[in-house]
Amino acid sequence: MRKTLIVALVLLGAVLAALQTIRSAPLAELPPPPISAWPHASPPADMAAFHLLTGLVHRNAAFAYRGGSFRDKRDFAVSAVLVKHPRGDLLIDTGFGRDIAAKFQLMPFWFRAVTQYTALSPASEQLARVGYDRSQLRAILLTHAHWDHASALEEFAGTPVWVTAEERKFIAEGGFAADVVRSARGVHYETYTFASGPYLSFARSHDVYGDGAIVIVPAPGHTPGSVIVFLNLPDARRYAFIGDLTWQLEAVAQREERPLFTRFSADLDVRSTRHELQRMAALARRFPELIIVPAHDRRAYSSLPAL
Repeated sequence: MRKTLIVALVLLGAVLAALQTIRSAPLAELPPPPISAWPHASPPADMAAFHLLTGLVHRNAAFAYRGGSFRDKRDFAVSAVLVKHPRGDLLIDTGFGRDIAAKFQLMPFWFRAVTQYTALSPASEQLARVGYDRSQLRAILLTHAHWDHASALEEFAGTPVWVTAEERKFIAEGGFAADVVRSARGVHYETYTFASGPYLSFARSHDVYGDGAIVIVPAPGHTPGSVIVFLNLPDARRYAFIGDLTWQLEAVAQREERPLFTRFSADLDVRSTRHELQRMAALARRFPELIIVPAHDRRAYSSLPAL
């Protein structure tokens, strides 16, 4: 009887400790960056961006950020974004591909057991339906190399895939998290550096066209070479595509990181991810017009037209 009571108390303690890790716990608030104005940008008049929804992963808010509810069901978007630019178009991530069912089997059993998804039309098919000229596609720009961001790489044979040197190494050596991307055949990777100087509160950046229209900054943590892509459109809309820095908008607005389990299973460097989240929250306060787009929040794409 005494042993049973002790076991029950230990289990109760473990449950209470686990509940503490999902309760709301806002991170410290960083001061907004001392920047007088948004960096200058001269996007071409015919530049545009489009959202390509390729699938859904079925989760809940408690999975995504501390303080979220288990009863709040969420369909996480799995997307690509086509950015049209007269000097060459970019596809930010690829989303799900045609053979996503086979790619999904490369993920560990425990991941497949807790993950349900719905595959929609792949980006390559959406582009084909509208008669898109693939010769205009300069590169695929990966925010990071996880299964739900890059499982369609083989469908874009001949198109360079841009990654940082750190992410290229992660693809080669990153364990199960990179298995899907590593399985892709015939992919031509090109690495880039951050030699364009400071941008907003980031010490380094890569201005893709030199016109401020598309600026990439390093945001390591979720993966070693994760990036944030700033997009400045000619109608003055400003976007920050933050990949999986967070999964849902509330995480930025409320400075809530992922719950303990998803934090340590999803983020390779928890401390760096936390810092970048605090930085983005500070930027959002300084520039409330900035449209922040976590890759998996369907609401964040509302101002982007579908292809």
